Amino acid sequence: MQIEQSTRLRTLVQTGLAISSELSLDGVLQRIVEAAALVTGARYVALGVIDPTGASLERFVTHGVDEETRAVIGELPHGRGILGALITDAHTLRLHDLAEDPRSVGFPPGHPRMKSFLGTPIMLRGVAYGNLYLTEKDGGVDFDEGDEELITLLSLQAAVAIENARLYESATAWSRQLESLQEISAALAGELELPRLLQLVVERLRELIHARVVAIALPTPDGLRIEAIASEQPNELLHDVIPYATKAGAVLARGHSERVDAVLDDPEVEQEVARHFGATTGLYVPLLTRDGSIGIAFAHDRVGRDPRFTSADLRLAEHFAQRAAVAVELSRRVQRNSLRRVIEGQEGERRRLARELHDETGQALTSVLLGLKTFESAEDKPAALAQLRELVVATLQDVRRLAVELRPKALDDFGLVAALERLVETFVDATGITVDFESQLGDERLPSEVETTLYRIVQESLTNIAKHAGARRVSVLLVRRGGAVTALVEDDGHGFDAEDELRGGIGLEGMRERLALLDGRLTIESNRGTGTSLVAEVPLS
Repeated sequence: MQIEQSTRLRTLVQTGLAISSELSLDGVLQRIVEAAALVTGARYVALGVIDPTGASLERFVTHGVDEETRAVIGELPHGRGILGALITDAHTLRLHDLAEDPRSVGFPPGHPRMKSFLGTPIMLRGVAYGNLYLTEKDGGVDFDEGDEELITLLSLQAAVAIENARLYESATAWSRQLESLQEISAALAGELELPRLLQLVVERLRELIHARVVAIALPTPDGLRIEAIASEQPNELLHDVIPYATKAGAVLARGHSERVDAVLDDPEVEQEVARHFGATTGLYVPLLTRDGSIGIAFAHDRVGRDPRFTSADLRLAEHFAQRAAVAVELSRRVQRNSLRRVIEGQEGERRRLARELHDETGQALTSVLLGLKTFESAEDKPAALAQLRELVVATLQDVRRLAVELRPKALDDFGLVAALERLVETFVDATGITVDFESQLGDERLPSEVETTLYRIVQESLTNIAKHAGARRVSVLLVRRGGAVTALVEDDGHGFDAEDELRGGIGLEGMRERLALLDGRLTIESNRGTGTSLVAEVPLS
């Protein structure tokens, strides 16, 4: 017996050296259960790793159960019965017959018969990593004190090995995270296109948090539009629009990250949307800038036995969302600057053309009129000459009108109010529609860019009314409240369905783009048969 014991101790030492050299956690666990079977003569050995909450098992590695039997048994144990007893009470347990213990909950169909039992906790410095479970000792005898001593020594070695493996896995995970973050930072510095950059973010994040699907959605008038997605079938969901009245929209509005362990239990989750993604759990992280939330990153279903995400997953997602927010903000800034340069170029060209029409073409036509007066004084004035004069007069009026439309001189010389007064007079003369114009701005001039923007918006609004509204009366009001100036244009026309036409029709998208350059906003209220109200507000700070 003494020789047998020394042999087992030597095997134990060799096994300890072997598992200490193993860095893969799965490899460590497999070596541990094999060593336990070898030193104790157990037919079946299992090792359960306790999850971070300490309430259940996150891994369950076995020895002695073949693949066919494992398939018949089905789902892995959840840590109840005798297994759960060792989790809640971390002390070694030896039993003659598992079935006779009152804590036993039995075995599932197809499970091998097991009678004798030895279980011991895997602990280090008071931290429980899991438990070793051994059953069916060779010869049908019970496990003895010698087995208990050996398995206790093995559990200590196992705890060290598991801790080392976890530290290694943690270090490797941090390395992958840093590499991914550096890759995204380099992409930002390289000014990649926004869709490609967002796609890089979701792909790397999905790899690191082991999610089934990760996506980034940005706000649109219709909802949150998916701009990038990483999943098994990404193209099927790309550019789908998620309603604001769901969890993603709520997190976007609040501006705070949230983790959902069960989407069925969260009242803010729109279940049809959840089914669309096949989601059971969720992770929602807003894309934050100094101005607030500009988008949302979300993930569903951690791959593995437990689909719930961890706090570490949430923190990592926030790091990636921060870089995505920078990418979106940079892209929008580039677009705004490009649009501003285009509009400034357009206004400059309008100003040049208007000046040339007024100063050169207008003067030339005026000279022609003066020359015609010489012929008009003759006694035999031909009828063709009179027609020519009428044509020149009409052309001169058209040129002057075109010059005003391109860039009214009054806008540069006297400001917004004077330019709109002239615009309203011209509109009334041309259409016969009554216009009530009122300004509460006083004599103070506004910044040139603000005046130009509001003038163009009122001009476009009047053009739309003349073409589409069928209105008899229009009201134009300029007012300054606090730190903003507002232009209000209302008509009594037949209106339109805002849901159908707001997105891009009748010049409204151009109005929004102009206002967006000044951090302004456009509000339109209209229904068929009730007229239209348009409000353009521009901050002056």
